[in-house]
Order: sequence, then C-alpha cells, then structure tokens
Amino acid sequence: MEKSEEFNFRRRQQGIRNQCLKEEEEETESTQEESNTVRRENSTSMTCCCCSSVSSSFIALVVCSLVFCCLICPVWSSLESGGGRHRPDNQTLQAGRELQKLRRIRQHLNKINKPAVKSIQSVDGDVVDCVLVHQQPAFDHPQLRGQKPVDLPDLLERPKGHEVGGMEEASFQLWHLSGEACPEGTIPIRRTREEDMLRASSIRRFGRKGTSFARRRDYTGSDHEHAVGYVSGDQFYGAKASINVWAPRVGDPYEFSLSQVWVISGSFGDDLNTIEAGWQVSPELYGDSYPRFFTYWTTDAYQATGCYNLLCSGFIQTNNRIAIGAAISPTSSYRGGQFDISLLIWKDPKHGNWWLQFGPGILVGYWPSILFTHLRNHANMIQFGGEIVNSKTDGFHTSTQMGSGHFAGEGFGRASYFRNLQIVDWDNSLVPPSNLKVLADHPNCYDIQGGINNAWGNYFYYGGPGRNVRCP
Repeated sequence: MEKSEEFNFRRRQQGIRNQCLKEEEEETESTQEESNTVRRENSTSMTCCCCSSVSSSFIALVVCSLVFCCLICPVWSSLESGGGRHRPDNQTLQAGRELQKLRRIRQHLNKINKPAVKSIQSVDGDVVDCVLVHQQPAFDHPQLRGQKPVDLPDLLERPKGHEVGGMEEASFQLWHLSGEACPEGTIPIRRTREEDMLRASSIRRFGRKGTSFARRRDYTGSDHEHAVGYVSGDQFYGAKASINVWAPRVGDPYEFSLSQVWVISGSFGDDLNTIEAGWQVSPELYGDSYPRFFTYWTTDAYQATGCYNLLCSGFIQTNNRIAIGAAISPTSSYRGGQFDISLLIWKDPKHGNWWLQFGPGILVGYWPSILFTHLRNHANMIQFGGEIVNSKTDGFHTSTQMGSGHFAGEGFGRASYFRNLQIVDWDNSLVPPSNLKVLADHPNCYDIQGGINNAWGNYFYYGGPGRNVRCP
C-alpha cells in the first residue's frame, strides 16, 4: 500500500511540474483551465494527507517536494491573481510583439539614416538629409567599408556618341522648391521614417522587390506584369533612353507601377544580376502617389542582395543635387504637356564600375563592379519598359495603371513612351539597338507598340488601364 501511495505521490508531483511549464507556454485561455486549478488545489491537499502515512525513509523526498512547492507557489499566485488568469492575455502578447517590432525598426533606421550636416523639408512632406559623402550607406558594405567615392569623375571614359552639351539643371524634384540645396561634399538622402517601415509587408523585405517574378524570362507565371522592349543574345555595356513621366493610379497599397531601364546578366534563376533605374509610384514604399526617381540592383534574383535607392549598402552616390527616391515634378498630362527624363547607364572601361547619368551630363553615382557576379563583366540583356504588380486582392485583375493608364494605340500626348533607345556596345559606343523586340505579357491589360523615325530613333508607346472589359 505504501508503495502504491508513493507512486501516486511521485506522479502528482511530476504533474505539478509539468503543469507549470505548460501554463507558461499556453497562449489561449478557457474555462477548462479554471477546473484544472481546482483539481491542482485538491491534488495539493491530498499530497499533504499522503505525507502523514509514508514511512520515515520517505521523509527526505517529502521535504524536497515541499521546497519545490514553496518555490512555485508565488508563480501560481501571480498568475492566478486578477480573476484566476493563468497567462498574459492576447492583448498583452500582441503589445509585446509590436514593441519588439518597433525596436527592430528603430535599429534598422539607425543603420540607414546617417548623421546629417543639414536637413531640408520638402513641400511633399519628405525630409532630405545632407549626409557627408563618405558616410553614406554604401560604405557599410563589407567590400566597400573604409573606401571613398571615385575621385575625378571627369576622367571617366564616357560612351562615344554621347552628347555632353550643357549641364542640365537638376531641378526636376519637388524638394528643390524649398530653394535650399545640399552643400558640396554631401549627398541628399530621403530620410526613412518609422511609418515607412510600418507600411512594409515585412521588415526583412523592406526596400526590396518580390522574388516571384525573376524565375521566368517571359514573366507569365508571376504577379508582376510587363510591357517591354528588349535586346538579348549579345554583350552589352550599357543603355540609354528618354522616359515619359506620368503619375499612374495604383489600385492597391501593396502594388506599384514603374517605368525603367534594366541592365541584366545571368539566367532568370537564382543568379540573376540586374541594374535598374527609372521612375515609380509605390504607396507602400513612399506613402503617397507621387512618381519618384529610383534605382535598384540585385545579384541573386531579388532574394537577399540589393535594394531600392540607398536603403541598403551598394550604390555609391556622388551628386549633391539629386535625391534618389524623391518625387519628380513636373509630370505629363493627358492631351497636355509631356515631360520625360533621360537616363544613361554604362560600364566605365577604365575602372569597370557601372555609372548612372541623368540628362546630358549629370553623374548621379555608380554601382561598384565588385557587387556583382555576371555583371562584373558585361550584360547579356537590356530591357526598357513598364512593370506593375497585380495582387488580385478581390479576385479580379488589378486596376493599377501602367504608364499613362492608356493603351499604346492612343499615341503621343495620351500614351506613355520611351524614345531614343540606345545601347553601349563592346567599343564603348552608343548605338541603336539591333533587332529590338517588344513584349506585353498581358496585352489586354497593358500593351506596347514599337517604331523608328528620325526624330525619336527607336521608340515605343506602352501602358494600359489594367482591369477593363477585356482584362477582367
């Protein structure tokens, strides 16, 4: 009989220990827990009764058990106070998670927002920080740490056939309306704020494109849709185009609409390398519907490397008048004035870096060749055109517009365009693209029509409204 009671005693004590561990891990509450509390209290009472009937050889175990009970009783008391609750409620757990997320956001902001020599308030709500050029985010990269931007950019070997002309005034961004500028030796950086990161679908993916559309060359299996002109099958060392700027409507806050130049190398698998620049409307990234000048890069198909603008280390900015990620003004209007920006990306033959130029001669900065694998040598594909995200949140195709939101057939003043398309060849010469192909992967939603003439060289119109009677 004593052995049976001893066995039961041990089992009850082990049950107490297990129950305490279980209660610390549980995240839901039920009335069953209250009945368990009653059973545990009865069990504790029975334990005391059993203690009086055990042999003297069992006293040591009883003493140890009583000590254990004394240690855990305060924990039970604190959990049971306040109406018999045995765990933090869901609101407390949610508050804890939100606090942890906010701490991670602030840590990230401290990393990407560098100390400012001067800060400029833009009319659109942006804050532009003037950061010393050698303190910009690029130099947080392990392979760039401790370096400085390339000196004497005038010694760059620009592509042959490039018309330098006069230095175009870099006043195409809203923050210039303040009348202020960043001093020499600094670069303007759009400040990232808590609300920017809180809008993101995840902190880890903040400032990055999704990975789903990089798997196939024709893009048909993804939620990213395109209307593009492209050349492939050769070695390319850059590209140039003038891009019509609009403010397309974006139908979902987690979608975007952009128009850009892609410089691409590698396969459309995990090794894809890209350099990208153009304009985009992205409510998730920027919190508004302004078209904004942007850059992007990746070396692993948008998985872990690269980002938009200066939201990670990599791109080295050298210009103190252009803020990457800032809003563009003016924009084009339907049947009204048209506005476009000219962009050139090319690989400097002397140092191997990929430079970005705005207009006829303004150097924005460069992507160091050491960032890349395939693009360390050359590109094997150049693309020009538009891209949108179709999330199908209501089960239908998105109403997010591409370009002007009108189909290519409407032509100038109504449809968006790319003009003066050129590529940089092996001899560092700007030449018209040979065998330019055009592709719209969802032509009932967004389409494209190419052409060539003396005034615009190679060009195309592109875009569309998204959801319509032919694109349900």
